[in-house]
Amino acid sequence: MTVVALLSVAPVIEDSMAGEVAKAVAALDEFDVSYETNPMGTVIEADDIGTLFAAAQAAHEAVDGDRVSTVLKIDDKRTREFEAREKVEAVERELGREARKGRDR
Repeated sequence: MTVVALLSVAPVIEDSMAGEVAKAVAALDEFDVSYETNPMGTVIEADDIGTLFAAAQAAHEAVDGDRVSTVLKIDDKRTREFEAREKVEAVERELGREARKGRDR
């Protein structure tokens, strides 16, 4: 996969956003992408930019509300194939250990 993105989609509301965020994440299942949701958004991997944009649009449109906030940050490496986990592995090599996960100490 060559395109990796961080997607954050949420309604602008006072109450819990979890139900609407779940709709956005579920919309990704209709596309040929892999994804991993974390507390700040969802990392998406796709073979091409068109698929990534279509998936992000579907996630945005899946959220109900008078106002929806979407942030999309894309890393489109055009010279070689790569996977998102490689970015973490490179940082871990520099650290000389695994990166912390959650509240690991």
